[in-house]
Amino acid sequence: MSREGKEESGNIWKSRFVSLILQLSHTMRGFKLKDRCKTNQVHAYNTNPFPISPTSSKLQYPTINSILSESPFLPYGLPKTHSFEPPLDLSLKSLDFVQSLADLYRKLQMTQDFNKSLLHLEQYALLYTLGDPKLLRRCLQSARQHAVDVHSKVVLSAWLRFERREDELVGSSAFDCIGRVLECPKTALLHGYNPKSVFDHCQSHPPPNQISDTNNFLTSENDGGIIHFCIHNQEVNCIRGRIAALSAPLKSMLYGDFIESDKEKIDFTHIGISVDGMRAVDSFSRTRRFDSYPPNILLELLSFANRFCCEELKSASDSYLASLVSDIDEALILIDYALDERAPLLVASCLQLMLRELPGYLYNPKVLKTFCSSEARDRLATVGQASFLLYYFLSQVAIEDNMMSKVTLMLLERLKECATERWQKALAMHQLGCVLLQRKDYKEAQHYFEMAIEVGHVYSVVGVARAKFKQGQRFLAFELINGIISEYTPTGWMYQERSLYSLGKQKILDVNDATRLDPALSFPYKYRAIVMVEENQIEAAIVEINRIVGFKVSPDCLELRAWCFIALEDYQSAIRDIRALLTLEPNYMMFRGKMRADHLVELLSLHVQPWSPADCWMQLYDRWSSVDDIGSLAVIHQMLINDPGRSILRFRQSLLLLRLNCQKAAMRSLRLARNHSTSTCERLVYEGWILYDTGHREEALAKAEESISLQRSFEAFFLKAYALADATLDSESSSYVIQLLEEALKCPSDGLRKGQALNNLGSIYVDCNKLDLAADCYVRALEIKHTRAHQGLARVYHLKSDRKSAYEEMTKLIDKAQNKASAYEKRSEYCDRDMANGDLSMASLLDPLRTYPYRYMAAVLMDDQRETEAVEELTRAISFKPDLQMLNLRAAFHESMTDFSRALQDSEAALCLDPNHKDTLDLYSRTRLKNT
Repeated sequence: MSREGKEESGNIWKSRFVSLILQLSHTMRGFKLKDRCKTNQVHAYNTNPFPISPTSSKLQYPTINSILSESPFLPYGLPKTHSFEPPLDLSLKSLDFVQSLADLYRKLQMTQDFNKSLLHLEQYALLYTLGDPKLLRRCLQSARQHAVDVHSKVVLSAWLRFERREDELVGSSAFDCIGRVLECPKTALLHGYNPKSVFDHCQSHPPPNQISDTNNFLTSENDGGIIHFCIHNQEVNCIRGRIAALSAPLKSMLYGDFIESDKEKIDFTHIGISVDGMRAVDSFSRTRRFDSYPPNILLELLSFANRFCCEELKSASDSYLASLVSDIDEALILIDYALDERAPLLVASCLQLMLRELPGYLYNPKVLKTFCSSEARDRLATVGQASFLLYYFLSQVAIEDNMMSKVTLMLLERLKECATERWQKALAMHQLGCVLLQRKDYKEAQHYFEMAIEVGHVYSVVGVARAKFKQGQRFLAFELINGIISEYTPTGWMYQERSLYSLGKQKILDVNDATRLDPALSFPYKYRAIVMVEENQIEAAIVEINRIVGFKVSPDCLELRAWCFIALEDYQSAIRDIRALLTLEPNYMMFRGKMRADHLVELLSLHVQPWSPADCWMQLYDRWSSVDDIGSLAVIHQMLINDPGRSILRFRQSLLLLRLNCQKAAMRSLRLARNHSTSTCERLVYEGWILYDTGHREEALAKAEESISLQRSFEAFFLKAYALADATLDSESSSYVIQLLEEALKCPSDGLRKGQALNNLGSIYVDCNKLDLAADCYVRALEIKHTRAHQGLARVYHLKSDRKSAYEEMTKLIDKAQNKASAYEKRSEYCDRDMANGDLSMASLLDPLRTYPYRYMAAVLMDDQRETEAVEELTRAISFKPDLQMLNLRAAFHESMTDFSRALQDSEAALCLDPNHKDTLDLYSRTRLKNT
C-alpha cells in the first residue's frame, strides 16, 4: 500500500473513533477523578493534566470538545516517542551484580551472627532490583532473626507485617501476628539475642518489669527509720534506707550533708509527684515491683526517676508502661511523654504501634511530627530510636504510596542523615535524586545523583543524564551514557538509556540492542510499538506489545495495547485489556491521567454485546481451558462488577495473578476474598492461603484443619493437601495427600477447581509410580476442560517409554493454549536434539525469562566440548536473569575448566540468593579447597 493509502485508511478509523467519543459525550459529564495511581503509566510524566480556572480553585474536568482539540490522532492523544521515557530504577543497581552478590556473601560468612542484621538489610537493598517478594521477605526475616536491640526488632517485625499488608484485613489488630516470635510485637520489646528462637511459636510473657525474686527486698522498718514526705496536706510514710537505695542523689539527700538528712519530714509538694505517685515509689522501694497502676501514675514515676536518677525505677516504669500501650491512639498520646522523659522502651512500644498501622497512619499529623523533621529525628536519637533501618522502612512506605509527596522527600532527607555506610549513602542519595527528578527539581536532583556516584553507585549516572536532558543538555546526557557503555560491560539498560538521547537511526538501534541484551526490559517494546502507531501500523504495534505482555504483564503495556485496539475499533479486546489492567491497578488512570480506566470500560461497553451471568461463566470456562490468563482476568473482573462480594471469584482472581507472576496484586485479591467471605470456614481457608503464600506452611495447615473441623469443603481439603505436598513425601505422606484430594473431589465445587484437584492427584500418583491411576486422573481432568492436564498425561506416556504419544500430547496443549512457552519447553523433553532445540528456542522467544532453555543449550555446548560458548550462553542469560540454577551450573562449568576463582564467585553469588542450596554448598566447599 502506498503512503497515501496508509494515511487514507488511518483517517477512516480516526474519524470513526472521534464519532464514538462524540456519541458518548453525554455520559461523561460530571465524572469524578480520584488520585492518580502509583504505577508507571505510559504518560506518568504528565502530573497535572487538568487546568485550574482563574475564577475558581476547583479542577476543570475536560469536556469532549476540549479533549478533541488536543490531538488529531486520538481524542486524548497517543504517547509520542520524543517524550516517552522509562522510569529510573529506585533501588541499588550494581554494574557487576554477580560480583556484588559474592562480596556480600563473603561478608556474611566473615561476620559474627549478632552483627549480621544490617548486612541482611544491605542484601535486601541489593536484591530489590530483582523484584522477587519471597526473596526480599527472606532477607527481612534474616535481618529480624539477627536483630540484637529492641529498636531493630520492632522496625523489622513491623516491616514484615507491612509486606503482608495485614492492615487491609477487616477486623485485624496491630497486635495480631502469625504466632511466631519473628513478628510477635510483644516479643520484639524484649531485650536479648536468640536467633534460633525467632521461628518458634510465640507465647504470652509476663510484663518485663515484674521481678519474681523479691527475697532481697523484704520490708524492714529498722532500715534507717521512717521518713515522711509531705505533699500538700498529706504525708506518705517511707523507709529512709529503701528510698535512699533508689539512687545516689536520694542517698546523698537523706544521708549526706544536705539539711534533709536531719529531717523526719521533707516537703515534696513542688517535686511534681502526687500522693498516689509517692506511695507507688514507696511500694517499689520495698518490693522492687509494681502493682496495677494507671498510666498517669507510671508517668509520674518515670518523671520522678529522671529527676532523682533512679535507674532501676526508670527502667521498671519504662518497661511497664511499654507493656500497657495497646492501640494507636494511646501511642500517639504517650510518644511525646516518652520522648520528654527519655524512656527508650516506651518510645519503642509507641513506635511499634505507629509502624504496624502503616500505611494508614502515614499522614497523621502526630506521626509526621514524630518522624519527618530533622529535629524529630534528633529527638528520637536521644533514646536510640532513630536509625537508617527506621527511615529506610518509612521512606519505602512513602515512596510506594506517593513518590512525589513532600512527606516522601522529608523522610528521604532523614534517611540521608542516618546513613553511615557507603551503600546506605548511595541508596539515600539515589532515591532523593529520583524523587526530586519526579518533582522537576532538576538541579537538586542532579546534585544528589552526583553525590551517589561519589560513594560508588555508578548507575546514578543515569539520573545525572536524565537531569541534564531535562535542562536541555541532550549532548552531555548522551556523552555520559556513552562513557558508561565504553567503560563497563554493556547491558540492556545502558542502551535503553542512551536511546533517549540518540537521534535518527541510532535511536532505534539502541532500543533494539537493549532488547538483545535484556529482553525483559519493557520500554523498548513500547517504544517500537509507538513508532509503529505513529506510522499507522496499528496491527504491527499490537504484535510488538504482545511480545512483552506474553511473559511480563504490566498496566502500562495493557493500556498501550488497549489504545491500539480502540484505534482499530476492536472494543471487545480493548475492554478485555482494560479490565485486566484494573485487576492489577484498581484506580488506574488512562489517557495521560485524564480518564479513570473503569469509566472508559463503561463507555466502550455501550458498543459491545453485553454478557449475562451465564455468558460470563461460559466465557470464563473457555478462557480458562485455553490458558488465556488475561482473558480470564477480564471475565472475572466483569463478574465482580455485578457481584463484588463474591469471595470465590476473588480467590480465582488471585490464582490467575499468581500464574502471571503478579504477586502483590494476587495477595490483594486474596485479602479481598478473605474480607468478603460469608462464613468462618471460608475465611479460614483464605487466611490459610495468605499464610502459605508468605512462607508460613504450618500455620496454613492449622487454618485448613480448623476449617475442616467446622465444615468439610473442597477448598479446605485442597489447601491442606497442597500444603502437605509442598515437602518431600514418603509413601505414607503421599497416601494421606491422595486421601485428602479424594475427599476434596467428593465436596461440591465447579469444574475449574475440580480439574486442578484431579491434575494434582495425578501428579501424586505419578510420584508413587501408579501410572494407570495417574492417567485416569488426567483424562478425567481433560474431560472437564482442564487443558493443562495434557502435560501430566504426556509425562505418564514418557514414563511408559512412549515418547511419541508424550510429544503428541504436548502438541495438543500447544494447539489449545494461549500461553505456550512452558508447553514448548516441556515438549522438548520428548523429542530428538534438533527438534528440542527448536522448541526451546520458541520457548525463549515467547518467554525469555524461562531459564531451562539457556541451561539446556549450555549443557549441549558443554557436551560438545565447546566450553567457552557454554559459559557465554549462561553469562548472557545471567546478565538479565541472575538465577540460582544458572549460577550453580556456570560455577560447575568453571570448576570443570579448573577456573576455581570464578567457580567460587558464582557459587558465593548463588548462596547469597539461597544459603541452604545443597548442590551449591557442596560445590562451594570443593572450590574453596581448590582455590586456596
